[in-house]
Amino acid sequence: MEILNEVLSKIERIDYLLAEETQKRLDNLTKPQGSLGRLEELAKKIVEITRNENPSMKNKVIFTMAGDHGVTEEGVSAYPKEVTPQMVYNFIRGGAGINVLARHAGARVVIVDMGVACDLEEHSSLVIKKVSYGTKNMTKGPAMSRNEAIRSIENGVEVFKEEIANGIDIIGTGDMGIGNTTPSSAIVSVITGRNVEEVTGRGTGIDDKTLRSKIAAIKKALKVNKPNPKDGIDILSKVGGFEIGGLTGVMLAAAAHRIPVVIDGFISGAAALIAYTLEPKAKDYMIAAHCSVEQGHKAALVFLGLKPVLDLNLRLGEGTGAALAMSIIEAGTKILNEMATFESAGVSEKSE
Repeated sequence: MEILNEVLSKIERIDYLLAEETQKRLDNLTKPQGSLGRLEELAKKIVEITRNENPSMKNKVIFTMAGDHGVTEEGVSAYPKEVTPQMVYNFIRGGAGINVLARHAGARVVIVDMGVACDLEEHSSLVIKKVSYGTKNMTKGPAMSRNEAIRSIENGVEVFKEEIANGIDIIGTGDMGIGNTTPSSAIVSVITGRNVEEVTGRGTGIDDKTLRSKIAAIKKALKVNKPNPKDGIDILSKVGGFEIGGLTGVMLAAAAHRIPVVIDGFISGAAALIAYTLEPKAKDYMIAAHCSVEQGHKAALVFLGLKPVLDLNLRLGEGTGAALAMSIIEAGTKILNEMATFESAGVSEKSE
């Protein structure tokens, strides 16, 4: 717990003293006040988080974390678990959706094995932080031990610390793990208090029969394990996943370094909820990239009070929504930094 406790102790309340000054700057740019809407709002949030009046988004990093899930034994996914390592290799080769959209956004992707159920070939583009070879079947007992849950979070912290030496101005979160919408639904149900049916969707595109099996598996897991809604580590250990723990660690570490966190979709949303239970102040460093098709993601965003930047019917994960949103966020900071003022441009201001 030493690494985790240290990170939690460094997460500060955001100082909103810069907000008023930033708003004055935005209002003095050559446009009607407020006419760039959320771009202005996002620029102001980045200033507040970083305490930098002229923030740069040069170093954009997306952490895509992979892990397998024992609950796939219950027939909750349309795909076999062998797809998890296959997709990790696709990430490494640069052929996945996240690779394409990260290149588009000018972001680098950090691929992390948090708990894939096999040994992956070593590669310079792959970070190995494996806690175990996939979680256990949460319908029969805890998905992992409490110590494993802590280790997964701390491994995420370590990944962030290792990468910050290369420069980080903003991070995005992403995931890969067949079956991981099932633990995510369980986490959202426990923390938000919503019924399982309300927060469980079709994941990779399951049919009605599989959806019923998925809901039944989640209900059984919650009954068997009885996770404590006030204890994020307990929730993670009983119904979570290693990649969810890793993402939680990355989010907390970024907040401790006053770096904005762009939350991707449903799995990232579940990790954000765990991070929030461990340190509520971490929420203020988060920006919701988009609103996923998954109904559980919407419930998580409502609970956290986060308004998504985009709504494009995305449900891929990997960090794809985060990559897209980063471009919008960077556009907001460029408006703040590069747009002329009425005075510098010699443009007459609004008549009183």
